Amino acid sequence: MFERLQLIISEEDINKVKDKNILIVGVGGVGGACFEALVRLGVQKFTIIDNDVFDKSNLNRQLLSNLSNIGQNKAKEAKIRGLNINNDCLIDYKEKFLIKENIDEINIDSYDYIIDCCDTLTTKVLLIEKALEHNKKIICATGTGNRLNPTMLKLTNIWKTNNDPLAKNLRKALRDKNIKAKIPVVASDELPIKTGERTVGSCALVPNTAGFYIAYWVFNDIINTGK
Repeated sequence: MFERLQLIISEEDINKVKDKNILIVGVGGVGGACFEALVRLGVQKFTIIDNDVFDKSNLNRQLLSNLSNIGQNKAKEAKIRGLNINNDCLIDYKEKFLIKENIDEINIDSYDYIIDCCDTLTTKVLLIEKALEHNKKIICATGTGNRLNPTMLKLTNIWKTNNDPLAKNLRKALRDKNIKAKIPVVASDELPIKTGERTVGSCALVPNTAGFYIAYWVFNDIINTGK
């Protein structure tokens, strides 16, 4: 299935990608697109964590959602999707919400990359702390809601984002813990649209593009460092 990919990268690089073990936390809009891209890029070993289920409101933007899986757990459905693309994949999934009390159930040392696509600030901080403690590479998604323009997304680090309330709160949480590392993130410079509603608006364009940006960062890091 990778004959077209092998036209633009080496077989050695394809094997490097296949060999990596990746943890993805959250497979909604951003995480679902990231997961599918990485499967199609050749990654074969994943652990996916998400306690949420697909809802009808996800159909407008989340690539892994469809009319037949409404009400089903997102991590479980991601595994089904991944195996339908490449049945050589080894995909573990966990229907859980990561908190301080259970994060040590995850064997962080077994992963080459940690991808944070969750919405919860405390979980993001926990994942960053664990990544730094175990010297693991991590990349985080920040806010994609209430935005329409995917061209305003960028790969940067947590200390260089603009117009992103989630990233701002994450910076404060990291400062409170005296964490100064330049954590890679995908963030948007677009000002969030003010809707007057508590529910966050979203469309297919920004979260899916953000997921592909994260997949690119991981893929590019693998084939250029080999580590």
